[in-house]
Amino acid sequence: MKWLRGLLINLQFFTSIPIPIAMPMDKIHLEKAIKTFPLAGLIQGGIYAFILYAFLEWTPFSVLTAAFAVWLAGIILTGGIHLDGWMDASDAFFSYRDQEKRLEIMSDPRVGAFGVMSIIVLLSVRFLFIYEIVLLSQSATYFLITLIPFLSKMVMGVLLINIQAAKKEGLGSLFQQAATKTTLFIYPFFLLLIAAAALFTGAQATLGFLAMTVFSVLFFLFISKKVIAWFGGMTGDILGASVEGMEVFLWMIVWLLHYFAMG
Repeated sequence: MKWLRGLLINLQFFTSIPIPIAMPMDKIHLEKAIKTFPLAGLIQGGIYAFILYAFLEWTPFSVLTAAFAVWLAGIILTGGIHLDGWMDASDAFFSYRDQEKRLEIMSDPRVGAFGVMSIIVLLSVRFLFIYEIVLLSQSATYFLITLIPFLSKMVMGVLLINIQAAKKEGLGSLFQQAATKTTLFIYPFFLLLIAAAALFTGAQATLGFLAMTVFSVLFFLFISKKVIAWFGGMTGDILGASVEGMEVFLWMIVWLLHYFAMG
């Protein structure tokens, strides 16, 4: 039951799925929420894959419409919570100020020009990748799309626990304080289950899973170093920005796979 409550906490915080139940926010349940980050991502990715399948197989609408539906779902389903972090982190990063000033800029509720420009670029690039993936879609495409939020939420959990907090207040710090040394032990088990599912799905799905996992690790190694250098540690906004950056990076990997490995 605690695991289920942890998953529901994730759906309440990180999606717009209505969960009309008051969830306990103690350390035990927040720790379970961290453990179920990948499961929340799997639900999210499954919804994207279902939307794509429904538009391509059950409606007369064009490929462009199907791609737009998946793109829009990514905004609506998350409620824009990570996009807000992307804009705040972009404003702070492109200010080219010291770490303390960057943290101050992220705390400002106003959005600056860099935040607006960066989100336009992010969403535009993501739409390009989604459209061409849908245009070249194969049976393994649905599986790979499902993996994108799964892996991004897994990286979010690893970043949350392994990167020091830049400040002691906020949502990121609240989750971080609930973590223990064994919190992430469940993540390799999740990866093994997905690897088995990939093998069962076929060679293309297996290749895609391996490529996406390797590049997820590389993304984590890059971000874990740069976050300290740029901001002095992790915050909720930086965590949200990392999720958005990770997802568009994985959309790019899936896009490249369709061109060079799944043709």
